[in-house]
Amino acid sequence: MENKAAVRFTLGKQSSLAPEGERGELDGRENEEREEIAGGVRLMYSANEGDLDAILELLDSGIDVNFRDIDDRTALHVAACQGRTDVVSLLLQRGADVQSTDRWGSTPLADAIYYKNHDVIKLLEKHGAKPLMAPMHVNHAREVPEYEIDPKELDFTNSVNITKGTFCIALWRGTQVAVKKLGDEVFTDEDKVRAFRDELALFQKIRHPNVVQFLGAVTQSSPMMIVTEYLPKGDLRAFLKKKGPMKPMTALRYALDIARGMNYLHENKPAPIIHRDLEPSNILRDDSGHLKVADFGVSKLLTVKEDKPLTCLDTSCRYVAPEVFSSHDYDTKVDVFSFALILQEMIEGCPPFTAKQDNEVPKAYEARERPPFKAPAKNYAHGLKELIEDCWNEKPAKRPTFGQIITKLESIYNSFSHKKHWKIRPLKCFRNLEAKLKKNHSSSPSSRSSSSRSTSSI
Repeated sequence: MENKAAVRFTLGKQSSLAPEGERGELDGRENEEREEIAGGVRLMYSANEGDLDAILELLDSGIDVNFRDIDDRTALHVAACQGRTDVVSLLLQRGADVQSTDRWGSTPLADAIYYKNHDVIKLLEKHGAKPLMAPMHVNHAREVPEYEIDPKELDFTNSVNITKGTFCIALWRGTQVAVKKLGDEVFTDEDKVRAFRDELALFQKIRHPNVVQFLGAVTQSSPMMIVTEYLPKGDLRAFLKKKGPMKPMTALRYALDIARGMNYLHENKPAPIIHRDLEPSNILRDDSGHLKVADFGVSKLLTVKEDKPLTCLDTSCRYVAPEVFSSHDYDTKVDVFSFALILQEMIEGCPPFTAKQDNEVPKAYEARERPPFKAPAKNYAHGLKELIEDCWNEKPAKRPTFGQIITKLESIYNSFSHKKHWKIRPLKCFRNLEAKLKKNHSSSPSSRSSSSRSTSSI
């Protein structure tokens, strides 16, 4: 019978499926300094250090080879993470469970794959270790979806987190990509798994210059992952934080990028794609200076079908329409509401309701409060302020569609361009016209005869 202690082994590399804050190389001195360290924890420590003699001594003394700490991790997990092939071999010989899973669902093989310990991978597979079966796993190769990416092709060696930690950077066939790992708890419901499969098939067909490109997914093993293009220039939130308020022309150009991307998603057939979390950190900048809508759906498209309302723990409260928090019955107009706040922020240079705490903002929206317009009136000329107010109308049905928003933004953009053109060039234009008239006047016959008469009279 397996022993289990209410202690956590924190020395060395952690579970490949553990949350980011619990992964990495942590300080294990607390365990080392205990006066009486449990034998099982000493076994895990010895596996971490590669001390074969100590492992043999502990196992011979009766310590269970499958001892688990509070996270359900075993010495085999630890050795697999550290790449200790000799330790793995010894533990397997002494009866270690090759398919044991920790509390996050990770096996020794999954950990070895994550940390690229190839010799350990081969050894575990030789002893019968199988990759974790994902909820979407198929039995026949011909059933594997076209978008499937082999997880072995994803290199996380120099991976760093991007966009709120939701995505991380990886290398795929020599190209930097953004990878989102999906928690297994999202896919425990068969209906959700079916919906997710349908969405992936849909994402595969999405092609638009203002939408981040979906490249593929890992669905045949765990953890399942979504792979998209990586845009190194970062998100709109970081750009706004650095640059502050934008000039109206720039804000309008960016607003058109966002509106065009969202209109494409909303016009999808047979059903629109609702973003529901449209905010600056989910809008990325490409190399040409244009914006692309990112993180549109996947798990959000699944949770939208849940009965429970959204909370501030799920998303950024400052940009979410009030009907999302109060009811699960809403449509594409929630994205229009968010768009209004983003457009205003680009002109004002600060997030909506900066003086309020996150959990206070939804209450303000429900009370029909809206962020104040503080920028100079000229920045909201040609109906821009009215457009924002229409987009955040308390009644979703009265908010415009993104198709209507694009038409209005193009009209406002042209008005600003026309005004700017005449504001910069009038003096130069009039001077050129005056010089041309003088030139024509001096070269005309009447001007020459008049000049001759004047000369003869002198």
